[in-house]
Amino acid sequence: MKVLYFAWLRSKIGVPSETVDLPADVTDVAGLIEWLKSRSPRHAEALANSKVVKVAVNQEHVPYDHPLSASDEVALFPPVTGG
Repeated sequence: MKVLYFAWLRSKIGVPSETVDLPADVTDVAGLIEWLKSRSPRHAEALANSKVVKVAVNQEHVPYDHPLSASDEVALFPPVTGG
């Protein structure tokens, strides 16, 4: 699975993307976020307040209960403001 990080998530984690092997017990976005927190202190810090993180799977915004498969591309976005 490819995971993409945007904006300050990218800065805090230190990479723009990574390819991960999805554990068998991770079946949805919420599970992925929790598992990513365990990958490193940087992941844990960046995703500490995961409720503000927006998620897209295969370029479509999805809720945290959205199911995942190993071939999905997941993008994680912090909240944004614009003007």
